[in-house]
Amino acid sequence: MSWIEGVVLGIIQGLTEFLPVSSSGHLAIAGAFFGMSGAENLAFAVLVHIATVLSTIIVLWGDISGLFKGLFRFKWNDETKMVSKLLLSMIPVGIVGLFFKDTVEKFFGSGLILIGSMLLLTAVLLLISSYPKFYAKFRRKDEEISFRDACIIGVAQACAVMPGLSRSGATIATGIWLGNKKEKVAKFSFLMVILPVLGETLLDVMKVIKGDVSVFSSIAAPAMTGGFVAAFVSGLIACKWMIGLVRKGKLNYFAYYCVAAGLFVIIYSLFN
Repeated sequence: MSWIEGVVLGIIQGLTEFLPVSSSGHLAIAGAFFGMSGAENLAFAVLVHIATVLSTIIVLWGDISGLFKGLFRFKWNDETKMVSKLLLSMIPVGIVGLFFKDTVEKFFGSGLILIGSMLLLTAVLLLISSYPKFYAKFRRKDEEISFRDACIIGVAQACAVMPGLSRSGATIATGIWLGNKKEKVAKFSFLMVILPVLGETLLDVMKVIKGDVSVFSSIAAPAMTGGFVAAFVSGLIACKWMIGLVRKGKLNYFAYYCVAAGLFVIIYSLFN
């Protein structure tokens, strides 16, 4: 992988991590065009995911610091409740990561047809969330995200480990269906991914230490550095932009993009 390819992939990751179009799917698609192996693609994805976690922390630092201040008052307050909800939402994806990690990694080598199909599913989720008439009968209007909602959103995040199924799209759409305020759902979606990604990174670092994998050494340092910086900068921009877009309710445009991208990937895969 050249440093230019690393920068391009980093920009793709930074933008698509927050925009509801699937970062894992786009990295896999770009990796296929660049001729990257499935293992190398996954290793690079771990690296740039760390960069986008850092950008999330910076953009949402006001919310994060507020949660810590409330948490260390050692009282059952609004901040403690939110931290509890975030931890609850992380349980489903934690179970998948601990017990089904190898199975999930196999999906990343399953080809572009699966990714295209998951992009189409992402489009369906986004379209439904964009038109309240589709879910109005089942919507429960809450001022705050409830523990029940946090659990359901967490299940949506666990399902989104499939390459091509957008994590932010699945979690934000689910939160909107449940009747929560759009901006709060967007921030909740971005906050709930921080610990799982850091946990995933720790597991991969442990594999490297144990000598189980050596794929990180096959990626040139300039490519890793360029990808990390590009993902971090583009992540900062995309995170702020996405919160505003969710507030304005313009997710349907991303649904149309996912339809076009999904169909293109499937057709490309069938004829190549």
